[in-house]
Amino acid sequence: MSGDGRAPSWAAGEPRVAHCDVQAIRGPLLVVGGVDGVGWDESAQVATAEGVRHGLVLELDGDQATVQVFEGTDGLVPGAIEVRFAGSPLRVPVGSGWLGRVCNGRGAPLDGGPPVTGDRLEPVAGWPMNPVDRDPPHEPVLTGVSAIDALTTLVRGQKLPIFSVAGLPHLALATQIAAQATSAGTRFRVVFAAMGLTHADIAYVRDRLEERTSSGELVLILNAADDPAIERILTPRLALTVAEHLAFDDGADVLVVLSDMTNYAEAVREVSAARREIPARRGYPGYLYSDLASLYERCGRVRDRDGSVTIVPVLTMPAGDITHPVPDLTGYITEGQIVLSPEIAARGVYPPVDTLGSLSRLMRHGAGEGRTRDDHLDVAAQVLAALARARQSAALAELVGAAALGETDRSYLAYRDVLERELLDQGDAESRSLEETLDRAWTALATLPRQELTMLSPAMIRAHLERADEEVDDA
Repeated sequence: MSGDGRAPSWAAGEPRVAHCDVQAIRGPLLVVGGVDGVGWDESAQVATAEGVRHGLVLELDGDQATVQVFEGTDGLVPGAIEVRFAGSPLRVPVGSGWLGRVCNGRGAPLDGGPPVTGDRLEPVAGWPMNPVDRDPPHEPVLTGVSAIDALTTLVRGQKLPIFSVAGLPHLALATQIAAQATSAGTRFRVVFAAMGLTHADIAYVRDRLEERTSSGELVLILNAADDPAIERILTPRLALTVAEHLAFDDGADVLVVLSDMTNYAEAVREVSAARREIPARRGYPGYLYSDLASLYERCGRVRDRDGSVTIVPVLTMPAGDITHPVPDLTGYITEGQIVLSPEIAARGVYPPVDTLGSLSRLMRHGAGEGRTRDDHLDVAAQVLAALARARQSAALAELVGAAALGETDRSYLAYRDVLERELLDQGDAESRSLEETLDRAWTALATLPRQELTMLSPAMIRAHLERADEEVDDA
């Protein structure tokens, strides 16, 4: 079908028997009686006088099936509905036909093009990767963002979330990563899945990623805030199903950016409440951890196969609470986090990454000699250690005044200013090479007394600081 928002013809398979015993309608759910041979996650079509709607089986109880209707149940009347089950889970075509396309959370085109076709159909639900078949992540994915590439390096096959707060430019950072990211592999692809965004934000995403989409390197899957909650739950699963085929069948390195996972979790909570499940922390279902893990654990590298899937989920922490269930559970599953700070944003720094609160646990697998640059890990460690000391000096300056500080403490305050100006602050459309990023880090370190650079070897200091000193003098 065309870009009219309707589900594509493959979304519900070939319907079989029609069921008219609709026993209840609860919000977006239908309870259908007299069913037999129906399974979990099975696709369904809901035939009404106005046309066909599409759904998914969420729960089975004896001969009753609870069906989530994608388009909602407004206007549906029991006795005037026929429900036909497809006999299979929701499946999507996979293949290179997704590249360069813009679709909604069910895979229906939004770009005015024909329906996406592929070599075969794969279930949207997918499966987490078997740990026995995993290869450890290695080799960097360079984002062109200095704060990430230098200090929290993203590694192929890693899952590294971005923790943010409402009002911070996390969407700008997510789209910048999707637009700029590269790897050393022969082919690099990006799948960007937006969940629960406003139409203004969706327009921003489409405009920002238009160049990479038109080049055939990126897939856009967009779910708006006024789209059905069940579609929001399907969106990341659809994105990962597409990514897995591009990675492990076509041999590409695929970066999947998921924004915003908090909106996804809210949809899970909404559907759970509609199913009358017993709530756990803050109303979320008790299985939220395993639900998130079923998404995040689909990334990685498979032994003896080319390609990789790397995931960067973006989530907003309500009221900045990092102990909220969504960031808390995400932190248990993923390998580090990139934290955005309102205080740093208030100083006009973009992206406002709290470098001391951020961590990439797999950075050593993707950085250093033979992967990035031989001085990368040592420079990153020295930059962070010096920044921690600079924060202590800043706190002391607030108590006694900057004029009362010793020369060393004042040099650390100058270092923080240079670091933010030269390394951490950059334009939202500016892509920096790793060489430029590390050279900027040396420029900041050059403001410190040499005896303070305890994490750098004398050979590294001799090799890099002479040029950095010149750049500081020019500045």
